[in-house]
Amino acid sequence: MTFAFFSRSLASFLLALTALPVIAQPAAGSPVKVEAAWIRVSVPGQSGTGAFMRLTAQEPMSLVGLSSPVAGVAEVHEMKVEGDVMRMRAIPALALPAGQTVELKPGGYHLMLMDLKSPLKADTRVPLTLVLRDAKGTERRVELQVPVATRAPGKAGESGHGAHGSHGAHGSGHKH
Repeated sequence: MTFAFFSRSLASFLLALTALPVIAQPAAGSPVKVEAAWIRVSVPGQSGTGAFMRLTAQEPMSLVGLSSPVAGVAEVHEMKVEGDVMRMRAIPALALPAGQTVELKPGGYHLMLMDLKSPLKADTRVPLTLVLRDAKGTERRVELQVPVATRAPGKAGESGHGAHGSHGAHGSGHKH
């Protein structure tokens, strides 16, 4: 086996690994399963972006907060139509019923990273800590490394959540 062959084989293997679907999975024994996690890329001058994922708790819990070193402010948000207007607001907690998957997605419940310290670039990872509270009031933290992308993993396109992708954290049409 020549060095050139070995180098090409290793490069092909590493390239294949990057094509695999990325899942931000917490450590074993975590109280919540995290699937299809991603954070939308941002551009220079953009102060905020959204993070999305599916969460399945093993026991009844609530997502009560989050943090990330890339953002000055991180909140759990919901978007919903009130009258004719789509509104976004921070919520104090998001219920995670035992065994039921709760989807954080564009246009619905999602995580907001605001006051970004620098633009978030595609194909990088961002540390994100979820803060969960169980029925007894005990808080647990789940540490994630979430990929940054232009769209959800495995999707060819996206529908209708331009609010976090095209401008700063909150533009016209949003109300807290």
